[in-house]
Amino acid sequence: MDISYFLIPEHFNSLLAVMVAVAVVVYVALHFIDAGYGIMYTKRWGPTVNNKLGWVLMEAPVFIAMCLLWWYSDRRTAVVPLIFFAVFQLHYFQRSFIFPLLIKGKSRMPLAIILSGITFNLLNALMQGGWIFYVAPEDMYTPDWLFTPQFIAGLAIFAAGFAINLNSDNIIRNLRNPGDTRHYIPRGGMFRYVSSANYFGEFLEWVGFAVLTWSAAGAVFAIWTFANLAPRARKIHRRYAEEFGKEFTDLHLKRIIPFIY
Repeated sequence: MDISYFLIPEHFNSLLAVMVAVAVVVYVALHFIDAGYGIMYTKRWGPTVNNKLGWVLMEAPVFIAMCLLWWYSDRRTAVVPLIFFAVFQLHYFQRSFIFPLLIKGKSRMPLAIILSGITFNLLNALMQGGWIFYVAPEDMYTPDWLFTPQFIAGLAIFAAGFAINLNSDNIIRNLRNPGDTRHYIPRGGMFRYVSSANYFGEFLEWVGFAVLTWSAAGAVFAIWTFANLAPRARKIHRRYAEEFGKEFTDLHLKRIIPFIY
């Protein structure tokens, strides 16, 4: 089906509604199923590829799809949509082409996880790029938008989340010395408050993006981020408690959102 079908406002809104419903299903399912990558890697997910390649294959499609949606839009030179585009692509350029190069070790990623990630990422590109460059009212994102409270607050929230995400990933990467295979409790940064600070940073980014664009599409992405990461953060928290016992539980950390959850 031609993607222009989904760029008709009523069809676009139906897509968002379906994505919210699926997010709820995913949130519930991930409490019972371990997404088998990273610390939860398991051979039960089938054939695998090198983790670095896996991240590129999974994340690059959304970067490319957004570029195409931008390029073929009549709004590609409009200032505010261009800023939204740059903010979104900043995350995915880092996640697709920089983050994989920084990964240490020889871990593997299941092809099933990669394919599911690609599917969501392409749909998300359609949601975010579709809204910004095609579906949003043409008079909504004028240059005056740059001075609205939602733009200023949203950009600040996104920037904070991006910084937290980068810092947390760096802490995790440097937990071990070369050749060391032991597990360690991440410390420092936002790990003072939550056991999955990297996930908190990513969730904060997309909350900021939702505020920045003040859009239902952005809100759906933030909901999906929580639905995907919160159950995983819960399991990581439990795994730390089982492995490290009192050393971990005495830290009184939350799972993903400081002081809340």
